[in-house]
Amino acid sequence: MKIQPIVFLFVLALAACGAPQAEPAAETPTDSAASEVAVSLDPQQLQNAGILIGKPDLKPLSATLQLNGTIDVPPQNMVSVSFPLGGYLKSSKLLPGMRVRRGDVLAVLEDAQFIQLQQDYLLAKSRLTLVESEYQRQQGLNADKASSDKVFQQAKNDWETQKISLRALEEKLRLIGLNPADLSDSNLSRSVNLRAPIDGFVSKVNVNIGKYTAPTDVLFELVNPEDIHLALTVFEKDVSKLAIGQKVVAYTSDNPAKKYPAEILLVSKNLDENRTAEVHCHFERYDHGSLIPGMFMNAEVAVQTEKALVVPEAAVVRWQNQNYVFVEERAGSFRLTKVELGINQNGQQQILSAEDLSGKNLVLQQAYTLLMKMKNSAEE
Repeated sequence: MKIQPIVFLFVLALAACGAPQAEPAAETPTDSAASEVAVSLDPQQLQNAGILIGKPDLKPLSATLQLNGTIDVPPQNMVSVSFPLGGYLKSSKLLPGMRVRRGDVLAVLEDAQFIQLQQDYLLAKSRLTLVESEYQRQQGLNADKASSDKVFQQAKNDWETQKISLRALEEKLRLIGLNPADLSDSNLSRSVNLRAPIDGFVSKVNVNIGKYTAPTDVLFELVNPEDIHLALTVFEKDVSKLAIGQKVVAYTSDNPAKKYPAEILLVSKNLDENRTAEVHCHFERYDHGSLIPGMFMNAEVAVQTEKALVVPEAAVVRWQNQNYVFVEERAGSFRLTKVELGINQNGQQQILSAEDLSGKNLVLQQAYTLLMKMKNSAEE
């Protein structure tokens, strides 16, 4: 019988199942992760490498805040010129950009209603003389009881009413630029002069010769450049860094070398939908030839920060797109510590870190030497 081979195989199978399997050797933890961020040097190596160890400083830093905005005209320095009675534009030589002085003739308008207004005034003035004489006559008669009180009161009322009418017509004449004191039956005019209410320059001309203008039409727009502002846009996070009186240096994109000094007059307390506020600045010297309202400008503002933790630039290394410093854990042993950087000024680098590094010893010079040593040790 051929049973023996089968039994032999069965016994082997049982032996294989029952024998304990050898467990894999336990992995020995390595210090590779630690070695990638730490490095050690003996005193001789530290001396040869010129590594300087010290504590970071706590000092105030100043920074330059970059802003942009436009040249703006305050509402009180922009005038829309209209004519209160309307009329036909007879003549005007204004062009945008022309300078004008207060009282200069901007345009000449004419209309029949100007003649009618002068006529009404002269007639009212003449009638006032008549009713005033009648009032004085009735006053005397009433004093002698030669006329009734009713007749006297009527004469007085006519006199007062006529004075009011004459006064109203005088103001209408002044409103269109005519002096009632100079008006007589020999100098009636069908045209009036429209004069500039401020010193400045013409920003817009909205009419042409022969056009009829209604009282609501804006004929010209004038700008007084003596108080033109620079309106800058500042983000919410930077608003607290600005204050009234801070100095600003502005310049155009076309000519950044030419600087225009200014001073902050107002910092808005309201934020718009973009989380920005508006800062108004006053130019110390305004260049009328180069700067015009609406022009885009850049600006720099020197801001003072609170005391910050700073180290020399040579203390910071960049590795794998991150910034690090070496913190001394014990004599000759250093740990690579990730940091966030702030302001860089005059070779001093501000450190912004979640870990408090104040009071700790850092590598202040030749930090890249330690980084190369650490990388070489990791590769070995």
